[in-house]
Amino acid sequence: MDRQNDRSKLLGEEEVGKLLLQFSIPAIVGMLVNALYNIVDRIFIGKGVGSIGIGAIFVASPVSLILMAFSMLIGVGGNSLSSIKLGEEKKDEAEQILGNALVLLFIIALTLGILGLVFIGPLLQAFGASETILPYSIAYMSIILIGAPFQAVGFGMNNFIRGEGNPRIAMGTMLIGAILNIILDYVFIFIFDMGIKGAALATIIAQAVSAIWVLSYFFGSKSMLKLKKENMKLNRDIVKGIISIGFAPFSMHLASSMVTVILNNSLNAYGGDVAISSMGVIHSITMLILMPVFGINQGAQPIIGFNYGAKKYDRVKEALKKAIIAATTVVTIGFIVTQAIPNKLFGIFLDKSADITNVLDVGVKGLRINLIMLPIVGFQIVSSNYFQATGKPKKAALLGLSRQVLILIPALLILPKIFNLAGVWAAGPVSDLIASVLTGIFLLKDLKELNKDIIVQNRIIEER
Repeated sequence: MDRQNDRSKLLGEEEVGKLLLQFSIPAIVGMLVNALYNIVDRIFIGKGVGSIGIGAIFVASPVSLILMAFSMLIGVGGNSLSSIKLGEEKKDEAEQILGNALVLLFIIALTLGILGLVFIGPLLQAFGASETILPYSIAYMSIILIGAPFQAVGFGMNNFIRGEGNPRIAMGTMLIGAILNIILDYVFIFIFDMGIKGAALATIIAQAVSAIWVLSYFFGSKSMLKLKKENMKLNRDIVKGIISIGFAPFSMHLASSMVTVILNNSLNAYGGDVAISSMGVIHSITMLILMPVFGINQGAQPIIGFNYGAKKYDRVKEALKKAIIAATTVVTIGFIVTQAIPNKLFGIFLDKSADITNVLDVGVKGLRINLIMLPIVGFQIVSSNYFQATGKPKKAALLGLSRQVLILIPALLILPKIFNLAGVWAAGPVSDLIASVLTGIFLLKDLKELNKDIIVQNRIIEER
């Protein structure tokens, strides 16, 4: 109870800027480290296998995105729900949510892994793999799918560690996995000469260690919430609540998978293997820039969720404002760097050879066009997260889907027919612009309602 009271005092009374910094920095480090799982694979594969290897991983990325989507469905949804319950001082219910989340993560990931292995060939062909890329993609994803439960449990349950007020331990989860992944990548690819299979093996071993670390935390003495056997029996109401709140990030990541499929096929049609490999590099660079924004999101989520549950709406608004400012700063810096030195960024992933020359001819133009709207993306991501953190999953899902599906998919289908490969690159920024405007409209309306509640609360306080 003392630990719960300390957490309540921290989230409900600590200065918001300091609190956001305290929660976001470890989350940012954790998210950046998490990005290394994919980015380091691509760097080592680019140096050891070539651009065709990077293209193979990017073609297979919809499979990884589907696994990530389900991990976020349960992990983020469960964490958001448990944060609200803790704000309402209902610790037992929060522990029930924790136990149910673990069971759901394992069952879903195991099922998806088995289905993926059975249909891996046809899936990758549908995802845009050419005859040249397909063997590399199958070799990589056949191993990654075996480790699906490790990825789901490690990533999904780590949200709860952060949500109960231990962002440094959550960061440790990511650090352990990423450092091990980097070491094993080098060993398997360059010493054992295992190529793309070595990168996949390094990834699942690192994910397994991260999963063990997370589970040991909740069975140990440092956690406020405990994993208990009696809470691992699935409860229909809890499952429904987790899925309801977690649907927004789930839908966005699932949509990302759908978009990547359409994108891969468009790239293959208008630019071939070189365009796909270029997009693999662009995606890695974009992911590296956006990971701090996702870290800010994760840092802000328990602050917004707890104070919303405790009806401290002034603190909710302050946390939202400061998170938007921080996210916008990050993406603006990223925009400046990508527009100024795109050639050097590509050089990180590929050797200086004819291989990189071919990719540079296509990729630099693609990078500059694709990230032209980057400065407004931070606002859109953080504002969508606000609706999720305050228990409004329908609005959060709509705003997330507006950027990933409702606008982006039509743009990918229409623009390339007019502008060829340039139209493929331009679809993303067009979607970013329209989605940001839509998000701003929804946010202003919701904040007006929040201001009304603040006025009512102040009147009640004055009357007392």
